[in-house]
Amino acid sequence: MSLPRLILASASPRRAELLREMGLKFHVMPSAAAEAHNEQLTARELCQLNAYRKAREVAKKIPDALVLGADTLVHLDTRLFGKPATLVEAEQMLEGLQGRTHDVVTGICLIHLRHYRQKMFAETTQVTFRVLDSTQIRSYLQTVNPLDKAGGYAIQENGDLIVARIAGSFSNVVGLPVERLKSELAAW
Repeated sequence: MSLPRLILASASPRRAELLREMGLKFHVMPSAAAEAHNEQLTARELCQLNAYRKAREVAKKIPDALVLGADTLVHLDTRLFGKPATLVEAEQMLEGLQGRTHDVVTGICLIHLRHYRQKMFAETTQVTFRVLDSTQIRSYLQTVNPLDKAGGYAIQENGDLIVARIAGSFSNVVGLPVERLKSELAAW
């Protein structure tokens, strides 16, 4: 794949690891763009908007690069679960998700300002949690730092303790829909 210089506009170590596993060469330049929170938007719309804001903020500094912005949200019905601010909030999130199926949406924006090119998309994966009691939830939270993860959990870190099954892209739940991203970069 012959791509322009690739910049990941994210500080997420999980996203960087997924890009490395794809065999891509890239630089990390976390975006300072503030994330939008708008109850009038769906999770898909909000993720794509935030991915765009992150990518554009970095692309303005390096217009000759292809910048990848991403944003992930967990949602159940109309309730959005971002990153918990405290362990108590993480515990409440897991209590709300336990025994139910929720969606994990990752919005992606690829932008190259110099060439006036941009592509935005979002992928959704359904995740079903096991029925969990408060002891199991607390035990899980002792194994993972939930504060930098949408929904307060990491499927790749002892996810089998809380997740019964998934339908869709596993890597999307981690933070990047690798399968779709590969095809979009190949088409770029």
